Amino acid sequence: MSAASCLLSEDQFLCSICLDVFTDPVTIPCGHNFCKTCITQYWEDNFPYQCPLCKKLFETRPELHINTFISEMVAQFRRDAQQKASSSSSEQQAAKLGEVPCDVCTGTKLKALKSCLVCLTSYCHTHLEPHLSASRLKRHQLIDPEENLEGRTCMKHDKHLELFCKTDQTFICMLCSVKDHKTHEFVPLREEYEGKKAELGKTEAEIQQMIQKRRLKLEEIKESVKMSKDAADKEKAEGVQVFTALKKSVDRGLNELIKQIEDKQETTEKQAEGFIKDLEQEISELMKRSSEVEQLSRSKDHLHLLQSFSSLKDAPPTKDWTEVSIHPPSYEGTVVKAVDQLKETLRKDMKKLFEAELKRVQQYAVDVTLDPDTANPQLILSDDGKQVHCGDELKKLPDKPERFSKRLGVLGNQSFSSGRFYFEVQVKEKSSWLLGVAAESVNRKDDITPSPENGLCTLALYENVHVAFDDPQVLLPQPFGSEKVGVFVDYEEGLVSFYDVGDAALIYSFTDWSFTEKLHPFFYPGGNDDGKNSAPLIICPVSQSV
Repeated sequence: MSAASCLLSEDQFLCSICLDVFTDPVTIPCGHNFCKTCITQYWEDNFPYQCPLCKKLFETRPELHINTFISEMVAQFRRDAQQKASSSSSEQQAAKLGEVPCDVCTGTKLKALKSCLVCLTSYCHTHLEPHLSASRLKRHQLIDPEENLEGRTCMKHDKHLELFCKTDQTFICMLCSVKDHKTHEFVPLREEYEGKKAELGKTEAEIQQMIQKRRLKLEEIKESVKMSKDAADKEKAEGVQVFTALKKSVDRGLNELIKQIEDKQETTEKQAEGFIKDLEQEISELMKRSSEVEQLSRSKDHLHLLQSFSSLKDAPPTKDWTEVSIHPPSYEGTVVKAVDQLKETLRKDMKKLFEAELKRVQQYAVDVTLDPDTANPQLILSDDGKQVHCGDELKKLPDKPERFSKRLGVLGNQSFSSGRFYFEVQVKEKSSWLLGVAAESVNRKDDITPSPENGLCTLALYENVHVAFDDPQVLLPQPFGSEKVGVFVDYEEGLVSFYDVGDAALIYSFTDWSFTEKLHPFFYPGGNDDGKNSAPLIICPVSQSV
């Protein structure tokens, strides 16, 4: 029998229902063989009774008897397979902790190489051989070893999960499809698998697109950081250069002041040294004469005293010191004058600094035009939207929500919610005006007080006084006579700065405000004032000619 079994291929010992080696093989009237349990279960689930292979119908359920011949051949096949597995087991590795063991091995469980989704069994190299050679088993789906194969079996019918119920979104077996889910929509697992795989492919493409966008954003942020660092380094270098120059000016002014004071002191000391020398000389001569007089006065020789008296009587020539004095030099105004000179030097240096700063902000120049829909009815705008002044009468215009009703204001068409922008306005020959930026939500119907809290960051000329309408208001210490005012805004920094373009000087800056909405350029030309303030506010093209 052993020799005969060697002539048979492995697929001749397989049940066509369970696709595994026969267990208790039986032969039905048409001549086909099955496991007794398999054919019994098949006829219990299907009616009328027929052969699963040739579909031959039987009027009554055939009586089943184990085919002893096939049973013996199967037993011999199992023994041969076991012996072959035993002889090769020494060449294979036993399954370690965490590895999937072979379900067929007896005794030492070898490491599984594959798991079969049809048999729901994991196989080592030896026991996998039938699946690689038997034609019927080759149709089985093999996967990498998986431990929990029971999860692929229907808990209710002990059948393979072959279908996916779309209605209940669950996995079912063939029996579930004709019983519990017969009215539901279901598809083979492979069809659902292909659909979900396509969705995963789409999802993966979307994820890759999101990754790419974020990589681009990452590079953008890194580049922004680099640009910020470069700008910071440049600003620091310029700051060091400016303050070094200022320090040199201060040191030079101090040295000149000290030298001037020391020169005066040195002149005084030299004059005093001359006087001291002359006085010391006269004192020496007078002391000598005093000694001679004293000595002569002690003489007992009448003749000698009388002979010497004439020569001692006449005093030696001396200087009249009554009007002679040393007057300490006056230092009044010396320090003040030195400070004034330093201030002039610093003023020139500051002018150069502000000229450089003005050039930088002018790089953010934008083209601003006036929005007629926001203009107060008394305002007159030029056709090109670049000039505005106050008329004598109110025009009949629609009272739109965006129009200023009481305040003589008008907004620019342009709005900004990020970044930096700059524009220049001519205020020549005007006695009053107000300029700056306004928030989108600024109250346009009431005559509100200009302030950042009310949505306005503005600078004004009013009754020959310049006012920054900050919180609180700031009266500028010195009037400026600029004919052109520059307005610069850095949205993220919360900064609004005003420049005297003609003198290249910073007038005032609103700082540390948190902007949360769009900003518009804001213009208030002031009333006509009987023609005294009839000149228009003019939006000028920015020219970096400073």
